[in-house]
Amino acid sequence: MSSPDATAPRQPSRRALLATGAVTLGAGAVVGPLAGPANGAFDGGPLDRGENWPAGPGRRNRPQSADPQLREIMSEIDKDRIERYVRKLASFGTRHTFSSQTDPDRGVGAACDYIFDHMQRSASRSNGRMTVEKQSFTPQPAPGIPAGVPITNVIATLRGSKYPERFYVISGHYDSRNSDVTDPVGDAPGADDDASGVAISMELARVFATRRPEATLVCAAVSGEEQGLFGSTFMAQRYKDEGTDVQGMFTNDIVGSSTADDGTRDPRSIRLFAEGVPSDETPDEARTRRSVGGENDSPARQLARFATEVADRPTTAMRVRVIYRRDRYLRGGDHIPYLERGFPAARFTEPNEDYAHQHQDVRVENGKQFGDLPRFCDFAFIRRVAKVNAATMWSLSQGPGPRRTCASTPVSSATTPCCAGMRTSSGTSRVTRSCGGRRSRTTGPT
Repeated sequence: MSSPDATAPRQPSRRALLATGAVTLGAGAVVGPLAGPANGAFDGGPLDRGENWPAGPGRRNRPQSADPQLREIMSEIDKDRIERYVRKLASFGTRHTFSSQTDPDRGVGAACDYIFDHMQRSASRSNGRMTVEKQSFTPQPAPGIPAGVPITNVIATLRGSKYPERFYVISGHYDSRNSDVTDPVGDAPGADDDASGVAISMELARVFATRRPEATLVCAAVSGEEQGLFGSTFMAQRYKDEGTDVQGMFTNDIVGSSTADDGTRDPRSIRLFAEGVPSDETPDEARTRRSVGGENDSPARQLARFATEVADRPTTAMRVRVIYRRDRYLRGGDHIPYLERGFPAARFTEPNEDYAHQHQDVRVENGKQFGDLPRFCDFAFIRRVAKVNAATMWSLSQGPGPRRTCASTPVSSATTPCCAGMRTSSGTSRVTRSCGGRRSRTTGPT
């Protein structure tokens, strides 16, 4: 056995690492021993300044600086426009999935038309690069869904200039509800849940429309979320059926307020929920994961780590707090159908939720106002969350996609893209996976 090189830098021992108060979780993410963000960006102390941090693998992610183009994009995100979007969507009274489709002033149909018209106006400034569609379907009757109810997603797609086959998606849901999830008539203004997320999709569609991203960017507003993620399920399945290479998806759901139910505020943080064990994991993949200890290395968590690098302060004046869960306890969102189909996806949600202003009838009880009203939104906060989304989406679109090693299914051409649903040049073979999923292995950071 050769003796160690005395001139080589000495690697820190496990004891030394633990003494720093940090534990490595894999793939470049580091967190502290208490509740901290995935990138180790604690407020104050040596970790926040990068002092006493061991060199080499396992070091914390360091936020990147925004280039001039990204700074320009973020500067154009307009708080006043975001406020107008939220207030207008709330003004339709209810956007319940089963509310009126034809009333021009009240109901889900009026909200759909409003979103579509605004996105169309944005697309008109794109020189044909952005298209907007109403993606309508009628789901089969199910618990909570009566027969014959149409559901419509509004989708703005900005075609990539260099890698148009690579897709990155952001989404909010424009349907709303009150205390009774089956009530299509009573007021359900849905300002925070989720006009706030829809406003981000609308505003980024406007800002992105005049740009030329290298990959394709999608800004969506979906419906049927409150009844069971119907709109996002249809949209994700359509992408899968068409072999679309969705390499990242984020839902913005309940991103309108920084104030908790006890009045405390955290206006500079946003939670980003990212699952560990993949939702579509196969038994063979589970065995591999257990053998290598890969519970923390999922595509969703790699996507979230990327967000901390490009969208954390000082770029956005926000702290992206990655939460190592698929979603909050007993809750779910529109990223889940993407995860179930093998696409990397995660959920942005405000740091503290006030349940008096979610899923509540509008009323006053013992002097306390209930209901999801615009007055409880923080529009400057929503603007900063929009900046986080813009920095993440734009950086993803301008950088290289993950390198992949295809599954063993033979293809007829060495140049055939590794993507499910894309036929080879002979038209006789298919590869077996969706590019955004995990059937081929990512061999570099995403």
